[in-house]
Amino acid sequence: MRDRQASRDARRAREFEAFVAGAAGRLQHTATLLTAEAPDANPRARRLLTLALAHTYACWDRLRGDDPYDHARQYLATRFARGTWHEHIVLGRTRPHPGTPLAALTARERLILVLRMYEGVAEEQTAALLGLPVERVHAICDRATATVLHPARTTAPRTVGTEVAPS
Repeated sequence: MRDRQASRDARRAREFEAFVAGAAGRLQHTATLLTAEAPDANPRARRLLTLALAHTYACWDRLRGDDPYDHARQYLATRFARGTWHEHIVLGRTRPHPGTPLAALTARERLILVLRMYEGVAEEQTAALLGLPVERVHAICDRATATVLHPARTTAPRTVGTEVAPS
């Protein structure tokens, strides 16, 4: 009996290690996009990834044919959404790194844009995951895409003495 349990545990550990080897990089990138942190300085993204992988490992035996990547991504997204709300409302913080392209977006816009465009999750699935109507997800995704593709221009400061004389 004990040998069978040890064998199952070893197999489970090997399967999970293989999953992490294949999926951790993409999940890390997804988490970094969600938090809008710099790729080389992303403690919030690493924490999200760690929590998602730990949760996936805890549920590993119950997945029974479900895609572990989808499970980890779903946990990552819901944990980000809850954590962002808590940090913004309760703690009064959550500032994305200003140099990232997604910094101009709200947390919800980043979440929907990353799920839809980077992860390829359908509108219906995104809406169900976030508890929003499909039309709302569509509108938020369109607005976020427009913001990223056409960022607000900042006017360049005028330099005194650089006017060109008319010829």
